[in-house]
Amino acid sequence: MASVRLAATGAPPELRPVDNNDSAAVTALAVDMHADLVVVGPEAPLVAGVADAVRAKGIAVFGPSGAAAQLEGSKAVAKEVMVAAGVPTADAHTCSTRAELDAALDTFGAPYVVKDDGLAAGKGVVVTHDRAVAVEHGASVLAAGHRVVVEEYLAGPEVSLFVITDGTVGRPLLPAQDFKRIGDGDTGPNTGGMGAYAPLDWAPPSLVDDVMAAVVEPTLAEMSRRGTPFAGLLYVGLALTSGGPKVVEFNCRFGDPETQVVLPMLASPLAGVLYAAATGTLSAAPPLVWREGAAVTVVVAADGYPAAPRTGDLISGADRPGVIHAGTRLAADGSLVSSGGRVVCATATGVSLVAARDDAYRLVDSIALAGSQHRTDIAAAAIAGAVRVPG
Repeated sequence: MASVRLAATGAPPELRPVDNNDSAAVTALAVDMHADLVVVGPEAPLVAGVADAVRAKGIAVFGPSGAAAQLEGSKAVAKEVMVAAGVPTADAHTCSTRAELDAALDTFGAPYVVKDDGLAAGKGVVVTHDRAVAVEHGASVLAAGHRVVVEEYLAGPEVSLFVITDGTVGRPLLPAQDFKRIGDGDTGPNTGGMGAYAPLDWAPPSLVDDVMAAVVEPTLAEMSRRGTPFAGLLYVGLALTSGGPKVVEFNCRFGDPETQVVLPMLASPLAGVLYAAATGTLSAAPPLVWREGAAVTVVVAADGYPAAPRTGDLISGADRPGVIHAGTRLAADGSLVSSGGRVVCATATGVSLVAARDDAYRLVDSIALAGSQHRTDIAAAAIAGAVRVPG
């Protein structure tokens, strides 16, 4: 994590490195900078309670408490909250032993959905028809000392909905769709996300209102009832099934690559909305205003991603507007090199989804990274009118 102080003078922002998960260090930095608002972005420091420590100093923080962040920190806890709140979601079993894992796989059958109960940077989920692969993943999670959550498979297109909330009031952002598998046609292993687009013209017009009523509002009420109110960013991952929208997972922060397409469409100043959520005044904030058109982002990943991404490769062409850096660093000689699995995102907006997609892929074509990989079908099905919601 790096702190950023925006300069009103137009000068470059000030960056200071700080250990993400060190509550004392983050708090000291926020105090030293006389911060008006601290946004805790990644999931690990949220689960570790960094937001609590900063908030204890009287500084406004956008991000849930460590207890509330268990909605992402533990899939089992998230399921318990959803069941208690009556939220539609997949049936699931939480397993602590190999025998329980085998029994759960027998119960649900193929396709198997096997999840690491804890944080896994978006790569702790295996969806497969191959029982041996499901068993191998579950056994590896158990061997690491984590519980395994086995779920029924939810058939239908997946949708991501971000909701900014102060614990009582929720403001939904535009729904988006991301692409988790590494390969075209949703093939290969799961990743942290290989691309996304927004808005979703094919989605039911009532989708956001329905999800707010059936998922978000009951969840916020249940979290408050438990004494762990959720204030910050609630990510709702959904499957649009024949039985209506059902929750696949909750996250407790802005997630990529969906954020890269949702925020460019937001015309309202983001900082003001985050501050209102952090100070419990979201009900008084003006309605969110959205731009016309569409946005598309395509992830350019390193060779070997997601299993064993290669790093240290030279990158060129990534200095263009619309290229968002993720796994990059400056080498000693000042050159830009890869430092992670998902290296950059090529993001574009346009008057239509077709225009945004064309521009995003033009950006991809301009980026040179040895051995890089990217999907070529981001938003293609939506443009072709091939996304179907089961009726």
